[in-house]
Amino acid sequence: QVQLVESGGGLVQAGGSLRLSCAASGRTFSSFGMAWFRQAPGKEREFVAAVSRTGGSTLYAESVKDRFTISRDNAKNTVALQMNSLKPEDTAVYYCAAQYYSISVKGPEYGYWGQGTQVTVSS
Repeated sequence: QVQLVESGGGLVQAGGSLRLSCAASGRTFSSFGMAWFRQAPGKEREFVAAVSRTGGSTLYAESVKDRFTISRDNAKNTVALQMNSLKPEDTAVYYCAAQYYSISVKGPEYGYWGQGTQVTVSS
């Protein structure tokens, strides 16, 4: 088991920045690939970014590439999502997710999820 708790969401103006953090507890954090997903009202959950167990590999959705950066600190059991140049269409609940050993863009492959944190970008 691994428990995930997100923080750092809030309200920001378009063009601004936010940094989300996800704290993990339970089983060995470094055994898990980590990802961020988001879900906007009335829309399906979508992949945002993922980072491998060592941090050496990352994946990004095209919509956030060059604006968002995912990183992890295995010593602190945390994963972060730095979001720059935010747009109103980035408004969503952001979820941290963990998958044993590997990373993927597919939500169902992640067995552990946090409760989510709201990000609202005003125009």
